Amino acid sequence: MEMTKVTGKFDVKLTPENAYATGVGGVNLGRMALDKTFYGELEARSQGEMLSAMTAVKGSAGYVAIEQVVGKLCGRQGSFVLQHFGIMTDGQNRLHLEVVPHSGAGELTGLYGTMAISIENGQHFYEFSFCFEPASEVEG
Repeated sequence: MEMTKVTGKFDVKLTPENAYATGVGGVNLGRMALDKTFYGELEARSQGEMLSAMTAVKGSAGYVAIEQVVGKLCGRQGSFVLQHFGIMTDGQNRLHLEVVPHSGAGELTGLYGTMAISIENGQHFYEFSFCFEPASEVEG
């Protein structure tokens, strides 16, 4: 299947929440609410939660997050869930965002793909590569 790629900007608001656990040995564990607005071919809003671990070594941390995206993708109305996995080692980022299988709903049923995020001069950008499963695989 051929992947479609769309790009655009997004705004994000992170709101600290009470964390269940606190870190020891120089590690700070955190929990935040995510609120995003996407612009471009992905015209949507999302909400989710993020867990993070900041180490005592500057530039080394990790996070995981889940967010549900609701809106339009290339004119198709629906929703899907993105799962994040991010690691930073000495300031070098490795970030993976992927659509949770079978999380697409509405006109986005059968959606799967990956998203890359970049930040330039304080503005957040996305690059979303996606495709749809054939209808017979979605229904089965």
